Amino acid sequence: MSTDTIEQPAESHAFQAEVARLLHLMVHSVYSNRDIFLRELISNAADACEKLRWLAVSDPALNADGAPLEIVIEADPDGRRLTVSDNGVGMTRQELVDNLGTIARSGTRAFLEQANAAKDGAAGQDGASKDGGSKDGSRLIGQFGVGFYSAFMVAARVVVTSRRAGSDEAWRWTSDGQGTFDVAPAELADAPVRGTRIVLELTEDAKDYADEATVERVVKTYSAHVPVPIRFAKAGEAASRELTDGSALWAKAKSEVTKEEYAEFYGNVSGQWDEPALTIHYRAEGRTEYSVLLFVPSMKPFDLFDPARKGRVKLYVRRIFISDEVEILPAWARFVRGVIDSEDLPLNLSRELLQSNPLLETIRKGVTGRILSELGKLATSDTEAYLRIWEAFGPVIKEGLYEDPDRRDELFKIIRFKSTKSGDGWRSLADYVADLRENQTRIHYVLADSPERAAASPHLEGFRARDVEVLLLTDPVDAFWVRTALGYDGKPFQSVTQGAADLDAIPLAEGAPKPDAAAAGAAEVAAVVAFVKETLGDRVADVRASTRLAESPACLVAPDFGPDKEFEKLMSRSQGRSDFTKPILELNPQHPLVAAMARHLADADRTLVEDAGFLLFGQARILDGEAPDDPADFGRRLVQVMQKLMV
Repeated sequence: MSTDTIEQPAESHAFQAEVARLLHLMVHSVYSNRDIFLRELISNAADACEKLRWLAVSDPALNADGAPLEIVIEADPDGRRLTVSDNGVGMTRQELVDNLGTIARSGTRAFLEQANAAKDGAAGQDGASKDGGSKDGSRLIGQFGVGFYSAFMVAARVVVTSRRAGSDEAWRWTSDGQGTFDVAPAELADAPVRGTRIVLELTEDAKDYADEATVERVVKTYSAHVPVPIRFAKAGEAASRELTDGSALWAKAKSEVTKEEYAEFYGNVSGQWDEPALTIHYRAEGRTEYSVLLFVPSMKPFDLFDPARKGRVKLYVRRIFISDEVEILPAWARFVRGVIDSEDLPLNLSRELLQSNPLLETIRKGVTGRILSELGKLATSDTEAYLRIWEAFGPVIKEGLYEDPDRRDELFKIIRFKSTKSGDGWRSLADYVADLRENQTRIHYVLADSPERAAASPHLEGFRARDVEVLLLTDPVDAFWVRTALGYDGKPFQSVTQGAADLDAIPLAEGAPKPDAAAAGAAEVAAVVAFVKETLGDRVADVRASTRLAESPACLVAPDFGPDKEFEKLMSRSQGRSDFTKPILELNPQHPLVAAMARHLADADRTLVEDAGFLLFGQARILDGEAPDDPADFGRRLVQVMQKLMV
């Protein structure tokens, strides 16, 4: 066929499936961000190049010129035009009608069906057609055939000129998106040698998309890693420059990537200036294929404790950016930054929201498990490096103990704690269990709002005397997960401020003070306990002798069942109400003050013992971080006792 103008009239066609209504929906409802149109056109162009690459395996003549596959974006600000061209497989007249005239008809889907049907029969041609065809075919992006119509969000008119590879005919498709389109022959001199050229005549409010800076921004955001290089050119200029090189760092083998390349990519994907503390790079293969390149920062992101607790992992599908708002990782791993690129995740019409699909859940489970595994390996191989991560993100990771019970056992392996034996370091639960004292059957902990206050708790005195380690839990989430966790290695968790301490079976540590021979006897202590209980009345649930106290005269504990004291305070503040349960007052039978109370009670000095009981109750509340229940009464009784002592 000659290159002269073809004297064949244009054919006018009506869009199928009530296209006018559907296009209106597409433009005004399906896509929430107009930038997406360029991503969609680039995706289609990349598909066309990948199709040609696949077909040329069995028919090299289709790419006889050997020209490198590429996508060119040309901007004409003065003419208010934007052109997207590719030198891929191109389309015939019928394909233009079918693919661009019917909503939800995907040329890519039809191609994949043909490729899958042919790949078994194509085996044997150097092994390339079967293996290579399947592999390359899986990289094609388009699935629904509707992304092209997003062009009408910014264009008043769209002109598509296409020439099928190996054909001597070219065709032009034209439409304003209002219900019809025209298809006519195109002069070969004005058509691509091979491939497709899409010209968008931009609307007034979309003219910025013909600016070089805008084009570069959109390409860098959404299409920086498509498998075909993208170049930019200004209208009327022969020179062009490369925007992307068609490579994706995560698609490379780990051995091919340098530390400097990882650091640069981490800075781009995270927006942070620190060095990554841990890099996780792998490709999952099998029923679900995806590539992963994730980073654990070495410093806290500014939004780590944002109430929304959203992750910042970018989701790609076949190297096309989809979203950075998909909940790929659990909230407790929201500090992780990076990219996950799926080969086979389906998308909804707009590609902005994923369909409900079990493949995504498979990816979630696989990637989360790998993060835990890599953190566990680091904790073993490089303790110092791991502790830097833990000190930055430990409170967030511990959220998983409450919110992700299925992974609690895995999380326990990497959780670290401050304890009464940790000093400046950290302890694991495995360390704790390895150092259990004789007859110790529980893992003991204390909740507080700071390590200093936790360590100063009088509830720890009896545990120190027996050299029993106590975990110091000071993060807000600690009050929640310990209530739901059954235990570790068969040892249940037990708050030192809840229930009976049951320390009598554990021997005193070497060098611990022995019981005071001058202390009150069991009968005298029982009398004091009964009197104080009667005196305090319904202010307390009970009064009893304590085994957990060694130096302090009294403390408050929670009942065996119900909330821990610190958890109760958290709930009280959030609910705006007083104590949910009444506390138990424990008196130290070895303390000289209790012995003195026993003597005064025996001498019938009941008023002084009564004042002492109220003062001990108030002091115990103060040690718990609370005010006395009746500050005025507390002050009056304190003055009375001091006056008696001063006389």
